[in-house]
Amino acid sequence: MTTSDRVSAWQPGVPGIREVFHARFAEHAYPLHTHDTWTLLIVDDGAVRYDLDHREHGALQSMITLLPPQVAHDGRPARSGGFRKRVIYLDPDVIGAGLIGRAVDRPEFTDPRLRLRIDQLHAVLGSATDPLQAESRLALITDRLQWHLRDRPELPERRSDRPLAARMRDLLDDHLVDGLDLAAAAGQLGVSSTHLIRSFTDAFGLPPHRYLTGRRIERARELLLAGMAISEVAVRTGFYDQAHLTRHLRRMIGTTPAAYRSGRRIIA
Repeated sequence: MTTSDRVSAWQPGVPGIREVFHARFAEHAYPLHTHDTWTLLIVDDGAVRYDLDHREHGALQSMITLLPPQVAHDGRPARSGGFRKRVIYLDPDVIGAGLIGRAVDRPEFTDPRLRLRIDQLHAVLGSATDPLQAESRLALITDRLQWHLRDRPELPERRSDRPLAARMRDLLDDHLVDGLDLAAAAGQLGVSSTHLIRSFTDAFGLPPHRYLTGRRIERARELLLAGMAISEVAVRTGFYDQAHLTRHLRRMIGTTPAAYRSGRRIIA
């Protein structure tokens, strides 16, 4: 590594994600190697040239690159100045072994909406947040990746499923504090994670994780107006800590918990 190179990596604790890796390399070249995970890569600056299964490819800023598990590849800057990239390593069963061959043949996609979703997932994984949000974003991303790898078959007609959405809403309300595992909820309701997310969003106009955050904020406001300590409010409404509550309350109603509580009126 040179003095200008930067690397950060962490395990986010989200089912299906093995590791998150962000790097800025000026000259570094990867030797041939393999992973036992899927490698989901986006480039933020510069470009990467790599060989996959003895065929040369390139990763540009406009592209999404998906490298399959157990297939040898390398990597190097495609131009002077190096590159900056963000990578999510996915467990093998997240995409599925049956699509490895398709990924070897075509590991790059140009899909601006998908790239935006991946960028948003990185933002979520880089901060303390409810796991439901990361799981929801990941489910939509992997569904889209599989769609690309299957040569873009016709998308099924989306049908509203309000009874399913209502059952999911009840689950979210029951797990206001401890949160809800998306895969477990989908299994309990007998549907796929992506169908559950889309049904809920179609029915209520927002995805499950935003509904849960809104309900937590609603409850937090009640407790703040009752005079409860801010740190205690955070614990009782499912936020990680006071800072986490503050960030979401400011985003929701434009003020901090302290300011909100100090403005309360006590009517005898």
